[in-house]
Amino acid sequence: MADNAPNAADLTHKAVEVLALLRRRGEKLVTAESCTGGLISATLTALAGSSDVIEGGLVTYSNAMKITALGVSASTLERHGAVSEATATEMAVGALGCAEDANVSVAVTGIAGPSGGTADKPVGTVCLCLMRGISNPVLETAHFPGDRDAVRRATVARIFDLILTKL
Repeated sequence: MADNAPNAADLTHKAVEVLALLRRRGEKLVTAESCTGGLISATLTALAGSSDVIEGGLVTYSNAMKITALGVSASTLERHGAVSEATATEMAVGALGCAEDANVSVAVTGIAGPSGGTADKPVGTVCLCLMRGISNPVLETAHFPGDRDAVRRATVARIFDLILTKL
């Protein structure tokens, strides 16, 4: 299936830029990932030397893991759902709490498909959060076309773009 999502080379290029930005700023990043299943961290850590700016990453696919590992509130999940900007924000805050040396976090939660979508939140809906410290999150809800792989790759590219333009 053809799609317009970035390919591996595109993601690697953006990852190089993200790592360089973090190095210049003297910052460390931690990730909290749901729909991408660790692809953000994997893309960054595939590059030699990434350990100087990548503190770590958490894959919290289930609601139970979002609650226990990241401290996402059960009431937030009930009120807004796992795929919401509120949940992404709490994931980003929780990730910072898990990583003593990180001061930047990203969180993504969404519906990669092929099933799981609803009329309100169709397949391809992804909520993203970028935080520097625990205030003023940069939030975005995106709708990516394509199959599961395309949604995941587009999510990684978009979070990299947010880091590069908003950090």
